[in-house]
Amino acid sequence: MTLARYAFVKANWHSDIVDQSLAGFTEIVSPEAVDVFDVPGAFELPLMALELARTGRYEAVVSAAFVVDGGIYRHDFVAQAVVDGLMRAGLESGVPVLSVSLTPHHYQETEHHNAIFRAHFVEKGREAARAALAIGKTRAAAKALSAAPLASPRRPWPVETQDRRAV
Repeated sequence: MTLARYAFVKANWHSDIVDQSLAGFTEIVSPEAVDVFDVPGAFELPLMALELARTGRYEAVVSAAFVVDGGIYRHDFVAQAVVDGLMRAGLESGVPVLSVSLTPHHYQETEHHNAIFRAHFVEKGREAARAALAIGKTRAAAKALSAAPLASPRRPWPVETQDRRAV
């Protein structure tokens, strides 16, 4: 049996915070089973996730980013585009693509906020690891179920005989 592999793609924007999600992920999934990829920012995550998923090498692809309102534009449209793109990547590839993306409404680059979000990203990484393992088990069970022949044909409803009694 081969070891399941996972791709972990992380945005470099606020890497001191985002990298904590990988730390949380590898508390649960062996680091030897994880290939790590960096992209410049959140907007690049969906394309990279799709390309990695299409390789057929990974059980799941995890994407991590921290999207904050920088005052120049609303971060909502970036966050929505990223999450939509990640969902499409999973649907198009048939490989689960999980998101560890946080989009706080109130973030300031203070040590207090950074500490809060670093800790939160560790927990989100753990949650992504649990989700990746769970979806892997569920997909394996579904695949085994679909490959197994039916023991006997089943009728979805009773068949009536000529005297109208259910068989």
